[in-house]
Amino acid sequence: MGLFGRIKAGLQKTRSGIMNRLEGLFSRKNFDDGFFEELEEVLISADLGVETTLDLVEDLRQKVKDEKLTEPDDVIAALKQLLLDILGESEESLEPPTEKPSVILVLGVNGVGKTTTIGKLAARYRRQGKKVLLAAGDTFRAAAIEQLEIWAERTQSELVKHQHGADPAAVIFDAINAARARGCDVVLCDTAGRLHNKASLMEELKKVHRVIAKALPGAPHEVLLVLDATTGQNALAQAKVFNEAAPLTGLVLTKLDGTAKGGIVIAVARSLKIPVKFIGVGEGIEDLQPFIAQEYVEGLFHAD
Repeated sequence: MGLFGRIKAGLQKTRSGIMNRLEGLFSRKNFDDGFFEELEEVLISADLGVETTLDLVEDLRQKVKDEKLTEPDDVIAALKQLLLDILGESEESLEPPTEKPSVILVLGVNGVGKTTTIGKLAARYRRQGKKVLLAAGDTFRAAAIEQLEIWAERTQSELVKHQHGADPAAVIFDAINAARARGCDVVLCDTAGRLHNKASLMEELKKVHRVIAKALPGAPHEVLLVLDATTGQNALAQAKVFNEAAPLTGLVLTKLDGTAKGGIVIAVARSLKIPVKFIGVGEGIEDLQPFIAQEYVEGLFHAD
């Protein structure tokens, strides 16, 4: 299955929820106030968020009026373009690292797929011929270190770990020094799954960020927050708090295949102005895909 095929399959639940209702809506061919009110309901149900939806529908209403659009296909095309305008502002791929080692700090609450995302990123870099080191900075969650060990073996990556309960900042400091000594290209740093409303745990993330900068000036080169798409608007709240603890350079949205609310990508892009760099549309290693706005929007609307 090609890239677009994976994204299309992963967004099937969201697409079904949107398209089933939109088809009935657009079949009326009457773009009046009732149409736009119902369109708002459809988009909010897909988790675009109230504010994003209201602005989007108002922009569409104006576009239909200004351009005198009367055909459903033209109105759908206009809606797609407005979505692309929102997403295009945040579209920015995770480029192959130029720094050596390139340090990528990965954050996220428990259960979002953070450690799995690190493993998939490691596999991606290994396919590019990069030498990868994993830093087992989640020293608190049961089996987190062991889970990262499995990924290190699976992707033939290096691993630096301490014992359970060790200082995460110390683990990552040692990992960066090891990466420099071993000539690694990329260091992927795991962190504990912090509850985003725990101030003391956020302070620890700030410490990790400071220690990385001391270990390697200019690092971390990327700070990625992994969000679970199925949590919807709660993902926005998480991102805002994490961004204060360690300024984010990108987002990874996982489990898009498991939700009918895939519109959260649009809400995140519009509200946070932080690039969505990867989306997860399945369990396989190949199912962590670079975020491409055009393919995402087509994946939402493309007929089954």
